[in-house]
Amino acid sequence: MNLKQLGSIAIVAGTAIGGGMLALPLATAALGTLPALLLLVGIWGTSVYTALLMLEINLKSGVGDNVHAITGKLLGPVGQMIQGGSFMSLLFALTMVYLMGGSSLLENRLLPLGIDLNKQAAVLIFTLVFGGIIAFGVSWIDKAARLLFSLMVALFVVVVVYLLPEVDLLLLSNVVAIDDVTANNFNRLFLTAIPIIFTSFGFHVCIASIVRYLEGDVVSLRKVLIIGSTLPLICYLLWLLVSVGTVGPAKVFSFNGELPLLVNALQDLANSNALKQIIDIFANLALITSFLGVTMSLFDYVAELIKASNDAAGRAKTWLLTFVPPLLCALFYPDGFFKVLGFAALPLVIMIMFLPVLMAIKQRQLQPQGYQVAGGNLGLGLITLAGIVIIIAQLYVALG
Repeated sequence: MNLKQLGSIAIVAGTAIGGGMLALPLATAALGTLPALLLLVGIWGTSVYTALLMLEINLKSGVGDNVHAITGKLLGPVGQMIQGGSFMSLLFALTMVYLMGGSSLLENRLLPLGIDLNKQAAVLIFTLVFGGIIAFGVSWIDKAARLLFSLMVALFVVVVVYLLPEVDLLLLSNVVAIDDVTANNFNRLFLTAIPIIFTSFGFHVCIASIVRYLEGDVVSLRKVLIIGSTLPLICYLLWLLVSVGTVGPAKVFSFNGELPLLVNALQDLANSNALKQIIDIFANLALITSFLGVTMSLFDYVAELIKASNDAAGRAKTWLLTFVPPLLCALFYPDGFFKVLGFAALPLVIMIMFLPVLMAIKQRQLQPQGYQVAGGNLGLGLITLAGIVIIIAQLYVALG
């Protein structure tokens, strides 16, 4: 496996492992171990299939085409408009999520140093520092992602090894650890977790960029997408075990979606300042790697949409259009991390499930040769059904 493949795996896995890593314990703490595991594995399987389906569509359309161009070829202007609206909504929402989550962790990180940032200043600093990397292009993001993801994995291993002996299996054996949770409340919590977990596997936004970067090598691309999507599953399973199993489901649930509270609770378990720093740096890297993957895809899409030149002026224009809208939202809605991450599932379903199914049906009629994901029409039907379930879950939670 060469360095470009390793870098691509880092981008795929790093795009998924971010806000999702930190939000999963908050979303599933009251469900119990078995329901949480079933949700994780089932949604992971869906994410792998949809990734390979999008790979099929990208390869048959032509290496170098982005999602916007592919949709226009297969579904025309109407499909392109729906796809464009979904894609932009998703990526702007996720960028906003990572700006809010990253800035809150930055505040928490600097406070022990005597630097008391307000939310607006933290958001601006996070955007300028880490968003600035995006302006340098995919090859630089590859290098940054490779370095940061490797460091994050190393720190993750340290955190897991340290916390595993502290896991209380009795806490994990409870179906629901909250005394006043009824059957109706449990159903609501279960449905709330579905879009959060689904969004946590939302690495698909970088597939078109990865196809172009690896020059359409189908063997390498399948390997990258399968390995890159399986790594988050393994990390999520271990993370749920050590976070919920040490802090306790009831306490995690009481944090009400606040990332710094979860990080602080885990740090309280550490018996040395070094371990506290490792936990804090790991949480920050989890967000940063995901932020880089998402904003790289948004930057590329905006550049294609406005037909921006690749010189300094063109990239600066693209950068402003990429970051200013989510930055403004993060500045004026600074406490919406958990809520926005859940709502990001709606455009994600349209973008990686409904539209790819329609495109695959049409494309297979026009181009029966070439790479095709297994499953045939049955697979496409099951993916459509899964998408409907996710949307119903999100609407039930939002309107219930």
